[in-house]
Amino acid sequence: MSETDSFIAFDNVRKAFGERVVLDGVTLSIRAGETVALLGPSGGGKSTLLRTVNALCDFDAGAICVGPHVLESRGNGNQTEAVRQIRRLVGMVFQDFQLFPHLTALENIVEAPMHVAGKPRAAAVETARRLLERVGLADRENAYPSQLSGGQKQRVAIARTLAMEPTCLLCDEITSALDPELKHEVLEVLDDLRRDGMTLILVTHEIGFARRAADRVVVLCGGRILEEGPPSQVLDAPRHERTRQFLERTLA
Repeated sequence: MSETDSFIAFDNVRKAFGERVVLDGVTLSIRAGETVALLGPSGGGKSTLLRTVNALCDFDAGAICVGPHVLESRGNGNQTEAVRQIRRLVGMVFQDFQLFPHLTALENIVEAPMHVAGKPRAAAVETARRLLERVGLADRENAYPSQLSGGQKQRVAIARTLAMEPTCLLCDEITSALDPELKHEVLEVLDDLRRDGMTLILVTHEIGFARRAADRVVVLCGGRILEEGPPSQVLDAPRHERTRQFLERTLA
């Protein structure tokens, strides 16, 4: 893949927490509209890599390009404007939902468009209701998070992120705390976004979803990319012994 093809490009990105290296020279390009599943053992650097994209986590060396915007390693000047522009392009959904408990589903979704993007309330509410319908929760707009199931909370969290109109969604283990039926509800929403051409980068252990929906699987271990390729190659005929071990243990 050439640099001109990429929407997000990691160039030799390194990150350490003290003496523990969590990203060890990661180089990776992701095309617009591509769905990429990040797999690998816990502590391999997947979530950290995701969080560097929109500057939730800084990094020590290398660079990250998101569209025309460049993030450089920690200490390389003021990057406030680049971060602001990147966060307009890239939204993130977290494992623990991060909904405001004192706001209804609707109010959780309108908060950022109104107070960050300056959208008029009427327009923000209209968008929020459309997104709630899209994620199958049109009848729950007045429910508080405490009145929602885990799967419903996660779908509200996705709708909240989409309300800022990103072109890419970063998903950090967003189904790991859900039971199988609720996982299915959330994965259906991701499938719908994928079909609409949204760029998706997913940290996940949902091997079945990765096999079915991802354009590419990337395996991280020890802060390095062990291998990457189409799901059929990486999941069914991995080249690296560590990948085989991880898949055997995950699927056991």
